Amino acid sequence: MFVVVGVTGGIAAYKTVHLVRLLVKEGHEVHVVPTDDAVRFVGLPTWEAISRHPVTTSVHDDVARVRHVALGQSADLVIVAPATANTLAKMATGLADDLLGTTLLATTAPVVVAPAMHTEMWRHPATVANIATLRSRGVIMVGPADGELTGGDSGPGRMSEPEQIFEEALASVAIPTGDLTGVRAVVTAGGTREPIDPVRFIGNRSSGKQGVAVALSAAVRGADVVLIAAHVDDGVLAEASAHPRLTVLRAGTAIELRDAVTDAAPDADVIVMAAAVADYRVAEVSDAKLAKEAAAGPGITLHLIENDDILAGLVRARRDGQTVVGFAAETPGDGETLLDRGRRKAARKGADLLAVNHVGWSRGFESDDNEVVLLDAGGEVVADARGSKREVADALWDAVRKTRAKTK
Repeated sequence: MFVVVGVTGGIAAYKTVHLVRLLVKEGHEVHVVPTDDAVRFVGLPTWEAISRHPVTTSVHDDVARVRHVALGQSADLVIVAPATANTLAKMATGLADDLLGTTLLATTAPVVVAPAMHTEMWRHPATVANIATLRSRGVIMVGPADGELTGGDSGPGRMSEPEQIFEEALASVAIPTGDLTGVRAVVTAGGTREPIDPVRFIGNRSSGKQGVAVALSAAVRGADVVLIAAHVDDGVLAEASAHPRLTVLRAGTAIELRDAVTDAAPDADVIVMAAAVADYRVAEVSDAKLAKEAAAGPGITLHLIENDDILAGLVRARRDGQTVVGFAAETPGDGETLLDRGRRKAARKGADLLAVNHVGWSRGFESDDNEVVLLDAGGEVVADARGSKREVADALWDAVRKTRAKTK
């Protein structure tokens, strides 16, 4: 595959060297197009050595081949990493004052962008508007991540890691766009928190990354999506919040999430319950912090009561033509036990599809990768997806489309 990698003037350019290396090792033909500012961070000899092709920043080099449009015309995929706020603004307005700008205007290939900037710049209304414009044109955003930034700052704006950009960029070439056009989807994500007192809660380790990936995948493929997020960090939600076909609602407790998804469900064609909902809540929440010295003994006893089964309730209220997808996080030691538990849960819940994923101390929750077995209502395996959470999300929507096609 012919891949053009645009590099702009940010300190994260050093990470893009590894991204190019990953692409070359995979066997792709990679042509690097840096801006003049990018070369101040990583020089031309490095890009040429890693990509194994001559590199220039000028539209005046190789004029006989009309290089300023030939690269874009030849590309099967274009990646811009890092993409500064300035570059995003130029892309949104169609400016083409350098080789990268002309390449972007000349290509009809998928364009994947990995933004990198300080948090204030990422949240500025101008950048938010530019991101929305680019998304409306089909540009795929990877990140930014939430983390440490240059100068000691921290927050949304850190460029995603090369491995994530690599996976999502290659996946974008194969992902059908528009195959979910007209579909209205409701997706839940993140972990609920059940308060004990004003400062303590019962919760879980869900980051919400998988649910957000499911929502983004649907939106990229043309669906109109309502994402109901429990406790999900702003950095994880950053890309979803900027998508023009995606509306983000917040919910804290299981009851709040139940009410939000119940309100949104009647208009949905597909509901995906990817949130990690607490099974129990405290019977009586204290209005004041439970003081240690006030305890009768060396411990404390909490009276827990069961929360409503939201997924089962959605299945009972399901209208004709509506597809309900559930998630089941399990911690068995082997695949057969995992499937057995998943099949029993599928029988109890009655969802059209159940995504069963193996979680543990170092897998599933909080990670960027996942491994999921998709079961239909009868307990049959319809898909086995593994890889990045975006890849798992795409596999889930493929299964949803097949399931809905059978019922029409």
